[in-house]
Amino acid sequence: MKFRCERDTLVEALGNAGRAVTNRGGALPVLSGVRVALSGSTLQLTGSDLDMTITCTIEVDGQADGVAVVPAKLTADIVKALESGAVTVEVDDNEAKISAGRSNFAVRAIPAAEYPRIAEPAGEALTIDTAELTAALRQVVSAASTDESRPILTGVLMAAEADGLRLVATDSYRLAVRDLPGTTVLGEDEQVLIPSAALRELGRLLGDAESVTLRLGDRDASFEIGSTQLITRLIDGQFPNYRGLIPASQQNKLTVGRDAFIEAVRRVKVVAREPSTPVKLDMSGDGLNLSVSSQDTGNAFEQVDAKYEGTELTVAFNPDYLLAGLEVAGWRRGVVETVDALKPAVLCSTDNTDFLVPADARARRLGARRCIGAARAPLADRLPQLPRRQLRAGTRADGGRRRQRSGQEQPARGGGLPGRAELRSRVRPPRR
Repeated sequence: MKFRCERDTLVEALGNAGRAVTNRGGALPVLSGVRVALSGSTLQLTGSDLDMTITCTIEVDGQADGVAVVPAKLTADIVKALESGAVTVEVDDNEAKISAGRSNFAVRAIPAAEYPRIAEPAGEALTIDTAELTAALRQVVSAASTDESRPILTGVLMAAEADGLRLVATDSYRLAVRDLPGTTVLGEDEQVLIPSAALRELGRLLGDAESVTLRLGDRDASFEIGSTQLITRLIDGQFPNYRGLIPASQQNKLTVGRDAFIEAVRRVKVVAREPSTPVKLDMSGDGLNLSVSSQDTGNAFEQVDAKYEGTELTVAFNPDYLLAGLEVAGWRRGVVETVDALKPAVLCSTDNTDFLVPADARARRLGARRCIGAARAPLADRLPQLPRRQLRAGTRADGGRRRQRSGQEQPARGGGLPGRAELRSRVRPPRR
């Protein structure tokens, strides 16, 4: 195999395909490489960890067709280090030669015959506008868990709703829900569970693309953005019933500017050196007061202009979760809705009815392992609990159909969501 290509084009393709390359010990050695296949002037670069596969297609000056697997990171580093201009790649036997200008490199190739065959989903092609999808992914994916011992919670639920598509994610400390009205990619009452890691990569790949093509199979989903394709296995398992966690109404409403709120939380958070130190929100007719108190470091206090409707109330938030929710919000002014100091709180927009943002509100005093085992995480104690073995069994192993009917889930306790995205927070009463 031999071809010539512009360095920058090859660097981008190697980088994108390499993001799917496995770095887990014990995996097939061939998966540490990128598969390079040349046919005429079309070059395909594929990286995979068997759960997620990214394929990039570029046009090159092809001189000899062939297939090879080259070390992903080493090859990308070599090409990136070359001078701008044309790069020549030639693969003979077990060696790949890379040259540009007066620079020459030779790296050992991996037998291409060992590379696994990646099947593509055969579902119907559906087109989604990337502007709304990019915003939805940014607002929802961050709420998914990264704990591989609970694979169901590492996924993002895509569910068909009457007016479009809904994305849902939770790590048991917060819940994110975002609706995409008018987007129809699933059948009535149908839902799939997509790994959040794959959707994070999808968000990076979207860039300035105007649309993305989605195909859903029984066990896989594919996203095509221009000449790049991402394929991911679906997670097999039942997503917890989240609807009962959403209050039907909140009688206390604080309206505040997003930027001023974020800056104030960041300032008072400087005193909160320990993860268990909360930021308190004192809400009254006079506005909003933020405070942090630590026996080890000191105190912080700041007033923020805000409008409050309801009974005077003090709630304590985990500052990191509060900031995480505010920073992904797309609004300028928002509302903090609460029932009382012991109930979950909701951050929502005043000017975008399709979006509610989250934050966890309870200071996290227990380690994650203990919270999970005792089911005492802020939202975990309210989510309908699956048996522990079912949580661990919801893997991406082959077999079984991944698509589910939403009618299979437990009856909702609190009715449906308003048509907007939502992140949830847990609150606690102020220290006395």
